[in-house]
Amino acid sequence: MEKCSIERIKQMELRLDKVTAAMIELSAALEKYEAVQGDIKVLDEYYVSKEWKKDFADDEAGRLPADLKRGVLSEDAIWNLLSNARELNKRFFPKSK
Repeated sequence: MEKCSIERIKQMELRLDKVTAAMIELSAALEKYEAVQGDIKVLDEYYVSKEWKKDFADDEAGRLPADLKRGVLSEDAIWNLLSNARELNKRFFPKSK
């Protein structure tokens, strides 16, 4: 067998392994992402609700504990997350909203 054939086969095997690993990782990531679609919907509903506005106002007025994690009250964090989710949904689930 020619040396160039052996090298070509080795290179194609490397590509096969790389693509196989990427597809396995993507499939697992998509399954995880599909599993949190309900959470995204709940966050979206919360962000436009009176409850979010009240929680935000309570935070601004200093009525929440200082050690409370409150990323959900950061307008940029939740807005960016929801915007990114919409873009990902368009990309991976074209028939969804």
